[in-house]
Amino acid sequence: MAEPAAPVAFSVCVYCGSRPGENPAFADAAKAVGTWIGRHGGQLVYGGGRSGLMGTVAEATRVAGGRVVGVIPQALVDKELANRLCDELHIVQTMHERKAMMAERSDAFIALPGGIGTFEELFEVWTWRQLGYHDKPLGLLNVAGYYDALMGFLNHSVVSGFMGEWQMGLLHTNADAEALLRTLVQEAGPDQAPVPLRSVI
Repeated sequence: MAEPAAPVAFSVCVYCGSRPGENPAFADAAKAVGTWIGRHGGQLVYGGGRSGLMGTVAEATRVAGGRVVGVIPQALVDKELANRLCDELHIVQTMHERKAMMAERSDAFIALPGGIGTFEELFEVWTWRQLGYHDKPLGLLNVAGYYDALMGFLNHSVVSGFMGEWQMGLLHTNADAEALLRTLVQEAGPDQAPVPLRSVI
């Protein structure tokens, strides 16, 4: 009989691009995130692909000794090149199921550079936090100023009266991967009670 898997210290959900982007700093940041998770006994939860930044963060986590949990819809298995090296690879039927499972399996969330899929995932889990569906910390890794314009627009939304400062306060931002991860993991704390998000979203 196989030995039971050792418990992980924490579980971080990473949202990021299935493309590498034009700036090598993006891949460097993804590698730094995965390496930090692995070296600190953590678990990566992500979208299950092996291309772009998704593949980089997963491989870095694996090489550094961390566990990798991928969740990918059947329709994207070929398009995003499902990562068969994951410790767990869950092939689901819908994006809704994918995002709910990723959120349930995580203690904290961090968005790296990416496109509309990354934006949508971050904004959705941020919305769930403000509505009280979970109380897990959120982070935005602003690599090489990638999210400067977005942060400017979000602050414009506050000034324009469509958001409050308290909502902005729910999102930690930093250009330093290790500093941001430390903040998120410390805020998450140990032994969080599981939240059955699929029953409320």
